[in-house]
Amino acid sequence: MRKSVSAAAAKLSMLLAAGPAVSAEYPSILLEKAVNATPDKTWSRIGPYCAIATWLKVTCVVTAGNGVSVGTNRLLNGNNNEIMVAATPWSYTYTQPSSTILYHGTLAVEPTDRGQHSKIVYTLFYDQAPLNTVEAKAENRATRTKRFTEALEAMKQMAEAP
Repeated sequence: MRKSVSAAAAKLSMLLAAGPAVSAEYPSILLEKAVNATPDKTWSRIGPYCAIATWLKVTCVVTAGNGVSVGTNRLLNGNNNEIMVAATPWSYTYTQPSSTILYHGTLAVEPTDRGQHSKIVYTLFYDQAPLNTVEAKAENRATRTKRFTEALEAMKQMAEAP
């Protein structure tokens, strides 16, 4: 009995000494684009939950919920689930529940010039620790920044179209 308790205590102390393998690292990417359209017009064109299909060039299907409320799930490219976790009249936030990087994104439209124009704001928030190397983290950030900068330009064009 004494040997098994000592062996268990030794194993436990080794596990505790090891600590967590990786600490989380949460960068965010904040992108903005001025738009020559009112917030209502801008949101009506870019804000529907599957409008992402047009401005991010992906396929999108709402698989649960009504497409406008918290709890709505969309499936991108047939394999990427995104669940809406927050919503306002001109914004929503989503998460990818299967992601190993705790990925969240927020699309918002903010009024400018007393509501005559607007600004599209896209915020990405994720844990980059699983990416392991400084180079992988920098490349991932650059790829996300480029992709969503292009998406913002597409959204601007959609919002400003006659």
